[in-house]
Amino acid sequence: MVSPRAAAASIARAGAARVLAVGALGVLLAIAFTWPVGPRLGSVGRFDTGDGHWSIWCVAWVAHALATDPGDLYDANIFYPHDDTLAYSENNIVAGVLGLPAMALTGNPYATHNLAMLAGFALAFLCAWALARHLSGDTGLAIAAGIAFAFCPFMFARTAHIQLMMFFGLPLTLLALHRAIASPTPVRGIGLGLALVVSALSCGYYGIFAALLTGFGLIFFGLSRGLWRRGAFWLCGATAAVTSIAIVAPFFVPYVRVQAELGFSRSVEEAAFYSADWQAWLASSAWAHRWIQPLLGHWNEVLFPGAITTIGGIAGAVIALRRSTTPATPAPVADGSPGGSGHQRDVVIFYIVVALVAFWISFGPAAGLYRLLFATIPVFSFLRAPSRIGIVVVLALAMLAAMGAGRLLAGLAPPRRRLAAGALAVALAAELFTAPLLMREAPPVSNAYRYLATAQRGPVLELPFFYERIDFARHARYMSASGWHWQPLINGYSDHIPSEFRELAPRLHGFPSGEAFLLLRERRARYVVIHRDLYGRRDRERLLERLTTYAPYLTLRLTDGDTDLYEITAWPH
Repeated sequence: MVSPRAAAASIARAGAARVLAVGALGVLLAIAFTWPVGPRLGSVGRFDTGDGHWSIWCVAWVAHALATDPGDLYDANIFYPHDDTLAYSENNIVAGVLGLPAMALTGNPYATHNLAMLAGFALAFLCAWALARHLSGDTGLAIAAGIAFAFCPFMFARTAHIQLMMFFGLPLTLLALHRAIASPTPVRGIGLGLALVVSALSCGYYGIFAALLTGFGLIFFGLSRGLWRRGAFWLCGATAAVTSIAIVAPFFVPYVRVQAELGFSRSVEEAAFYSADWQAWLASSAWAHRWIQPLLGHWNEVLFPGAITTIGGIAGAVIALRRSTTPATPAPVADGSPGGSGHQRDVVIFYIVVALVAFWISFGPAAGLYRLLFATIPVFSFLRAPSRIGIVVVLALAMLAAMGAGRLLAGLAPPRRRLAAGALAVALAAELFTAPLLMREAPPVSNAYRYLATAQRGPVLELPFFYERIDFARHARYMSASGWHWQPLINGYSDHIPSEFRELAPRLHGFPSGEAFLLLRERRARYVVIHRDLYGRRDRERLLERLTTYAPYLTLRLTDGDTDLYEITAWPH
């Protein structure tokens, strides 16, 4: 006779093996859907946009800082000599952690970014699978739901925004929420709090979405199940809140300082520009949907969840709602899983409400609900792009589809049920497939940057110093290249640009000049990297004339093609 302890150990081993197998599948799917990133980690990227360069720089900086000097994490090497410059935009802490192995082993900022991106997709698949399995009790259907969420078209339209690809915290938070509701204990409260931390440090938008989902879920299930009468329920929720706030608060403090310094704020009108229109909900990046694009004309976002996900989610909601149990009745499972929220009626209603409300919010101020929430809930002022809540709609539809399909296939024999689930997973993968991604070849690493990597520390000015507002994003190419040397950089690009930078940019663009030398001396600048190929013909001629005039103060250290590296060795009076 097998002892209870031995039986429990056997179940735990089987569960661990299942998670490892699904995790391995997630890695393979991530590599396939993002091809050719996997085999070319260190040599491809979104080098065609300022945001793409910024994403590479940000992930690489976080990984570098965590490995070398975590105390200076927020004092990133841009906009020198400003402090807390990482807080000018998303901090990408989680992405930096995921990319850390590549930074430690190769020092390659492109490989660091791409490893984080692949890990984000694989973890999104694994976490969505875990949530769907908890809700449906079926491993095969959970794999299909994981594909529907992790490889939805929205993600492949956002490959230049690494923070938006760190979306695995959303299903992770909902899984922790369901577990806490099923057994409200302090330990599960801590688990929920840690899941919220992962979401918050992955992406500010997703952190807010996860917090709102958790708050709504606690209120909803507290009322639907009468949990509000139990002290353990409130203790569990309070533990989650305290855990998440205690860990996230130190990472939020620099943002408070930056906001006080720069005085930036966002208006509800600004959100209108980043809101979805109806065409956005039909726009897709997948090959199977390309025929739709000419029919749409214009769209301002890519939000189509996919035909199978949309139809499956709607049909699943109807089926699961009709065949669901009451909260007090244990839900049956399909493959011997330990159960969980299952197909309980309030769970189905929860995901229906989440899908509908998120869909409504995505249309922004014009649809009314966002404007109301902006006025009543403080965190909504941080949501400049309401359309991004579309990822919550996709997650809710995927879970509803899994629950509905679980009920629909419950009467089939296990082999036939597995075959049906496998066919659904293959169909989803075929519909959502987007590869090969439109990645660019990485620019060659200039010898000027290799020189700076071993040179004495000193602030660097890169020229041309773009000074028109429309050209500020071009500074991001200098930022991603700084990942090869990590010297302080006077250049910079981010969501928030210091007013001083805007004022000084035209004068620094004129370097070398008496005024530019004075400004650089105040900033203790030491190196100047000049990209002659980025100047127009007449501007290049004038640059060469000025370099001749100020030659006594500059020492040419290296020339590599059209790039010159100078060291400032004296200052003109």
